[in-house]
Amino acid sequence: MRSILRWSVKILVSGGLLYWLLSKVDRGQLWKTLQHAAPSWLVLALALYLAVVLISAWRWERLLTAQHVRVTFRHLTASYLVATFFNNFLPSNIGGDVIRIRDTAAATGSRTRAATIVLLDRAIGLIGLVFVAALGATVATELGDREPFNPFWLWLGMTGGAAGVGVVLVYPRVIGALLTPLRIFHQEWVGLQITRLMHALEKFAQAPAVLLQCFLASVVVQAVIVVFYAALARAMHIPVPGVHLCVLIPMSAVVQMLPLSVNGFGLRESVFAFYFARLGLPRESAIALSFLGAALIMLFSISGAVVMAVRKKQ
Repeated sequence: MRSILRWSVKILVSGGLLYWLLSKVDRGQLWKTLQHAAPSWLVLALALYLAVVLISAWRWERLLTAQHVRVTFRHLTASYLVATFFNNFLPSNIGGDVIRIRDTAAATGSRTRAATIVLLDRAIGLIGLVFVAALGATVATELGDREPFNPFWLWLGMTGGAAGVGVVLVYPRVIGALLTPLRIFHQEWVGLQITRLMHALEKFAQAPAVLLQCFLASVVVQAVIVVFYAALARAMHIPVPGVHLCVLIPMSAVVQMLPLSVNGFGLRESVFAFYFARLGLPRESAIALSFLGAALIMLFSISGAVVMAVRKKQ
């Protein structure tokens, strides 16, 4: 019953927001904007998203290396593609993480260790995302533009997140102590998982160079995603400044993480429409850019289904 209620609320939120947004725009103009998207720019956008997957797989490989685990880049790329498919075609993006954990559990020796690596990868990715948004907001403010997101709070959020990850890595026993009450459910098994978690965190703390590489890779990933949307804007002749895309795209991704909608639909479009309105750009352009970006990513993620089918045949 809880699950039904939760998903009913998410569907209502997504459907309600989309209905409200579409009722406030010229749907004919919206469709016209989408129809006139230049195919050459769409092909470039797909190539850019492939680069995002490849860089993300490399970042994952570096974190595995820090744990002295060797997994081929080809295997990780294939796993990331399948995870991308699950993220886009399941009503939650947790499914993709489950795939990645499953695909590296054997190599790492335990699902707990594999999960720790994936969660740290997520955390570093989020820090890089907020860094790009904070940098973009700072530049926009310096240029005198009306920036909806205050750079100070973005820098504060990024610094706080980085500090939190640092504390967890430097003082893993703190996490162990916080998780100790869980031993009540199964003393031996839970104790073993906590020990594995702390050992994994200790190894990461001993590889600061790898963590720095992963952070820089996260920044590059976000920059490429911004260029991905810039290519889509160019395809539809939407005059949105690149510096503002550096803020809009990461912040819309953060909002999509809230468990309030189905895969971010409705929430993402609302953020785009709000931001475009602050820039004096039409809502039709905002919704068109959001829809086209989501559609291309879903189209690209079908490659993950192909990879999954090939795996089953092998």
